[in-house]
Amino acid sequence: MYTTSQPDPVRLEIFKNLYQFIAEQMGIVLQNTATSVNIKERLDFSCAIFDASGLLVANAPHIPVHLGSMSESVRSLINDKGNTLKPGNVYLSNNPYNGGTHLPDVTAITPVFLESSDNTSSVPPLFYVASRGHQADIGGITPGSMPPHSTTVEEEGILFDNFLLVEEGNFREFAVRQYLSNHTYPARNSDQNIADFQAQIAANARGVQELRKMVDQYGLQTVQYYMNFVQANAEESVRRAINLLRDGSFIYEMDNGAKIQAKVTIHRENRSATIDFTGTSEQLNSNFNAPKAVTQAAVLYVFRTLVDDNIPLNAGCLNPLEIIIPVGCMLNPTYPAAVVAGNVETSQTIVDALYGALGVMAASQGTMNNFTFGNERYQYYETICGGTGAGIDFDGTDGVHSHMTNSRLTDPEVLESRYPVLLESFSLRLDSGGKGKHPGGNGIIRRIRFLEPMTANILSGHRVVPPFGLNGGEAGLVGRNWIQRQNGTTENLDSTATVEMKPGDVFVIETPGGGGFGKVS
Repeated sequence: MYTTSQPDPVRLEIFKNLYQFIAEQMGIVLQNTATSVNIKERLDFSCAIFDASGLLVANAPHIPVHLGSMSESVRSLINDKGNTLKPGNVYLSNNPYNGGTHLPDVTAITPVFLESSDNTSSVPPLFYVASRGHQADIGGITPGSMPPHSTTVEEEGILFDNFLLVEEGNFREFAVRQYLSNHTYPARNSDQNIADFQAQIAANARGVQELRKMVDQYGLQTVQYYMNFVQANAEESVRRAINLLRDGSFIYEMDNGAKIQAKVTIHRENRSATIDFTGTSEQLNSNFNAPKAVTQAAVLYVFRTLVDDNIPLNAGCLNPLEIIIPVGCMLNPTYPAAVVAGNVETSQTIVDALYGALGVMAASQGTMNNFTFGNERYQYYETICGGTGAGIDFDGTDGVHSHMTNSRLTDPEVLESRYPVLLESFSLRLDSGGKGKHPGGNGIIRRIRFLEPMTANILSGHRVVPPFGLNGGEAGLVGRNWIQRQNGTTENLDSTATVEMKPGDVFVIETPGGGGFGKVS
């Protein structure tokens, strides 16, 4: 057993991979047991393990915006429920003001006790496991719970704040069904919600099982020590990366006129950095406000990507970073501000602004191109790929999900068999990446024909402001949303729009290209 202040290097590598492996096992269970397209096909979920204080230890390589913010949800549960946590309990949380990202992303959190302590509640949990899944619909004013024009969080769906889902091993199905239906804007498909919640319970159960096996094999003290060592190792890796950076600042405007101002100051004496968002636009009346946890997740993501070492994203990565986010600005809004676009759109802008301030990478498409459609019977959500920005020594990439999203698109066969639509075409949007010594990646063109009347929504960005190039590289092309009606007429749409689709109408989404880096010689 290693109980010194210095970890054994071989064991450190073993435990690093073991913790990550547990999160990956949870993800496999979640995907295999879920029924929704969102989780089973698009892989819009994340799993992670946390120490006794709720700090992130390790995650599977899932969705960055989930992973960087889940720790806040776990710590909110600890603060809220404290000594009442019991073995066999599972809690639901999606509160954007307590570590949530937006309401469709619902987190199931399970405290982990040793098996020998399962008959007592006086022993505090030793660890926590959590899984966050994007629900296809959680209520709100539009099907899919991604309303383009919400102005309060209540319009975006049903809020769970440490809701007791499983009580000492008993699934509270009646209570959760009641909760899903007794709201101003109730969930439209509670059967699907229940099925996905059960999949998250199963994923967490696998995490509990694997952590207990680790404790049985290595001993509790060793497992806990190496949780600390893994976080300290991540901290040192980030400090080494910071030491290679320089001060910088960047202002990046969004299509709605809001701006994000990021200033990065490097402190060489202790290899730390201050990230200051002072000067960013005030809290908005729209839903492009990003909860503080999302802003923190974006910062964490950027600095993790600058590390060459193979480390799991965890709380240690944040220790060298001081993050200043003024209360009441759009990156740290106050309740009940709407936030659904802040999670998916503003988070992308934060990332690009930070890369711009550091001078390391041109802007990527800077949007998730959130497309939802549905009625009382069907609800569907997808994020759509585009071009990534080029960097000092690399070209951008064509047609991929970038930065804060890491989900995939639904296979055409699954899309068309589960929903009354046809995927008419899906192709690269040539010459949409910015020119440069290293060119930006190309966006895509996606055409979906509707076979039944539906409400469709687009929540996107960079339809007005082009993704910037750096060091003389050109900007990428802006995206475009439009409708081709069956009668031959066309309708251009804004960055955010809600439209009624009739049978035969085609919704066309052209995604932005990434910016180029360096002048063309």
